[in-house]
Amino acid sequence: MSMLSLRRPRGLAAVPLLGYGFRPFFLAAALWAPLAMLLWIAAFTGQTARLAVYGATAWHAHELLFGYLAATLAGFLLTASANWTGRPPLQGGILLALALLWLAGRLALLAAAEIGIATAALVESLFLVALALLVGREIVAARNWRNLRIVALVAALAAANLAYHAEVVRTGQADVAARGALALILVLLMVIGGRITPSFTRNWLIAQGTARMPALFGRLDTAAIAVGGTALALWALGPEQPLAAGLLLAAAALHVVRLARWHGARTWREPIVLVLHVGYGFVPLGFGLAALAAVRPDLLAPDAALHAWTAGAIGVMTLAVMTRVSLGHTGRAVTASRATVAIYAAVVLAALLRIAAPLSALALPLLVASGLLWVAAFLGFLVCYGPILVRARAPGPASC
Repeated sequence: MSMLSLRRPRGLAAVPLLGYGFRPFFLAAALWAPLAMLLWIAAFTGQTARLAVYGATAWHAHELLFGYLAATLAGFLLTASANWTGRPPLQGGILLALALLWLAGRLALLAAAEIGIATAALVESLFLVALALLVGREIVAARNWRNLRIVALVAALAAANLAYHAEVVRTGQADVAARGALALILVLLMVIGGRITPSFTRNWLIAQGTARMPALFGRLDTAAIAVGGTALALWALGPEQPLAAGLLLAAAALHVVRLARWHGARTWREPIVLVLHVGYGFVPLGFGLAALAAVRPDLLAPDAALHAWTAGAIGVMTLAVMTRVSLGHTGRAVTASRATVAIYAAVVLAALLRIAAPLSALALPLLVASGLLWVAAFLGFLVCYGPILVRARAPGPASC
């Protein structure tokens, strides 16, 4: 038997879908994002009472933050950690078990009326704990101490998930826990997004033979994350505090400057790079809207800032990462086709309409239109990228 054959994956690890973390989790996220949105639209318009036991609004927020996002985060971290550590990726049976644990959480919350909220919450909470332990094990085994901060943030997110469920069980809603969870996620996005966006931009600009590069991580980046994190912590505790408003405005300004230093406008010819900058742009937009809502709640509801961060920053950036990683790790050229550009346009427009909805007399039609554009974006991803996620690595374009 040759050494090459000894290195070939065996058993479940030989199944393409279970060969790398991004494959099952990006597929799961892309399936759940439109399904969860359609369930929310049905609940919001009175077509179903399935979400009533947990609370339709609480369920909707939870399934974006801890359902969809948790899947995309798992896909990214399980893929990136192999690069960070130089260790083989988690694959096969353990990857399948983790994916099934994520699925069990989704089904448990949908069955909360039958099994009880407490049982559903307990089952659902296991996934993020398992993810933190598995990624942490890989990082510790490789002594890759620098990335332990990412594991700490995932562990904090797992704790926020428990707090979310506890608040729902206790009060029927999860206002403080939802804001706290979103604050943690945004810090995670500021750290990871602040790493990959200028890095991928730099690589593309070098390939174009351009001399001017994005600024390296420095004091301004540290200040932007620190001020942003502090502002978010205060906002989570009480969004209308004057001190929170001042820090939110300062965070908005710092992140505008941070984003400008990455030279995103110069990547207009390659949408798969440009979309990362567009997605990150919703971070300072959310800070600015949150500051305005804090000082003038009569002019702007907190909803606008909330969805600038969720539908905008989270939705756009995760979809951007999903397309890039799916192409790059299956041996395909990392460039956006026309269909991929249409996917990006749909999710950006969905975010903009969702932000605008509370400001308009046409709130309900805008909400539904935003939801349907969100659904279209992820169905587009499934059509174009689903086939390459379930097949063996092979050079060539995406499916459309």
